[in-house]
Amino acid sequence: MTMSLKSMRRALLAAGAMALASALPLKAQEETRYNVALLSDFSGPYADIMPILAAGREKVIDWWNATRGAQLGVTLNYKNYETRYDAAQVASLWPGIKSELEPIAVIGLGGPDVAALSERLPEDKIPMFMATAAYGYAWKPDSWIFNPRPTYSHESAGFLYWLRQKRGGDGPIKAAIMASEASPAYVDMAKGLEKYAEEHPDEIELVEVIYTEVQPTDLTAQMRRVARSGADALIIQTNTSIVVAAKRGLQANGADVPIMMSSHNGLPASGKALGGLEQLEGDYEAYGMAIAADEDTPPRQFYQTLSDSYGLKAPWNVVTAMGISQGLFAVTVIEHAIEANGPEGLTGEKVREALFAEPITTEETHGFLPTLSFTPEAPFPLKGLQVNVGSVRDGKIVVEATGAAIPNVEKW
Repeated sequence: MTMSLKSMRRALLAAGAMALASALPLKAQEETRYNVALLSDFSGPYADIMPILAAGREKVIDWWNATRGAQLGVTLNYKNYETRYDAAQVASLWPGIKSELEPIAVIGLGGPDVAALSERLPEDKIPMFMATAAYGYAWKPDSWIFNPRPTYSHESAGFLYWLRQKRGGDGPIKAAIMASEASPAYVDMAKGLEKYAEEHPDEIELVEVIYTEVQPTDLTAQMRRVARSGADALIIQTNTSIVVAAKRGLQANGADVPIMMSSHNGLPASGKALGGLEQLEGDYEAYGMAIAADEDTPPRQFYQTLSDSYGLKAPWNVVTAMGISQGLFAVTVIEHAIEANGPEGLTGEKVREALFAEPITTEETHGFLPTLSFTPEAPFPLKGLQVNVGSVRDGKIVVEATGAAIPNVEKW
């Protein structure tokens, strides 16, 4: 294969930077510093999981500074900003964040960040990297906000596709959706799967689509309908409060309909809210990221490195994994930008260009994410989409499926 002039330049710059780094004692190196803004929710609806998610992504940056950053002569400074998971608060804070940090990248949290900054970041030429799945309303070309995972509807469709194969037979899998109109993101989670099911009735039959409050007190009547419909699975990708109310409603009806959760409201968080992981025996979590099970996997080994050598105090679970994967996603793209342009004069625009220039390999994210290839067409990779499935068996989280294929979900 012939190397292009651009690739040769990048390789020479990277080699030069590495050679310089290795030739000098670390303390004698010229150090270039850049700032990264972290959007967080320590007092809103995700306050219960934010400390461990934040710890995961912060320790990745510490690790990167001590290893790859030290070799390249670059240190990344970071600062958390409290957004309360509120789009108005994010919009209010953003001018100050930009003025104070002049960040080369933002590490976001969820839907309010996307809603508040999707129009601002292209003007400010600062990319934002997420940990969660993407949203259908953000599925537009030339984005400056990027998700390492496809939309929530891609992930739930992939789960149901896998569950149907596991069940066997030719008939469609019967599924119910529980969502809320409290957030555009929650509505979007349901709408994409609804459209996919409508277009593929031979694969998925939606027996119930229920919208409820963001913190419902009693879903017994709604769960009675779900149980009577013969649902094979109940999809809840909103929050732990709805999972808890739905589970109590199913138990009150003596029904055993497995629930599929996402990462932010997954098995550990929902199990803790229910009083114990055993409450979720046979339920699932599914997403395009590593499952935080007990197996000795590369993600688990990297987590152990952060715990042993960088002071990570968070437990090994899906929320910590989400923070670590987000941190690895962001620092790898920044590293690619440094290798392509050199350590000096890095900008948010150059970081975004690096995202499209080459894949982020699964080896670079220590197996937390599949290999990702971005194009300007969408804020998430469009090809090679996969979902991993975890479940509770005998009171422990186990990996049920790795790299299960996601069907072709059309834009809604």
